[in-house]
Amino acid sequence: MRHRINCRHSAGLGERLDISLIRRAARAALRAERVGTPCEIFVLIADDARIRELNRKHRGVDSATDVLSFPQQELTPGRLNPPELDIAANGGVLPLGDVVVSSERVAAQALEFGHTTRRETAYLIVHSVLHLLGYDHTDEGADKRIMRDREKEIMSEINAEERV
Repeated sequence: MRHRINCRHSAGLGERLDISLIRRAARAALRAERVGTPCEIFVLIADDARIRELNRKHRGVDSATDVLSFPQQELTPGRLNPPELDIAANGGVLPLGDVVVSSERVAAQALEFGHTTRRETAYLIVHSVLHLLGYDHTDEGADKRIMRDREKEIMSEINAEERV
């Protein structure tokens, strides 16, 4: 089984991110969540202007952000149930959704938090894939703690493999 992680940089983008790392981080999150059904995720690497525009259009927030997730399925964390989902229309691959990550925010946050852009890239992709799988952190309650715990576990695996 092979997940499709399609990535591209926005036209004219100055700061580029490591696409092979993005694919490995997304696959690590899917593996950690025991997603056995082949899935497809599209990742767009954008600048702050583009992600600000998308954030304003889709969330009503007029500011740049680090990453946006656009799930195509309504999933419950830890409960991917492919028989109930229509994957036949997509060649037997479940379309999970789209991710937009700001290369400028990656660089700024890596500097701010004192780690590498590779680590920040991997973290934001893991974070976003968890959103595509139904995780949320809109409040300071149990859902946020569960999501943060999953992120830490997955990042621990990536750090061991990648040394990000």
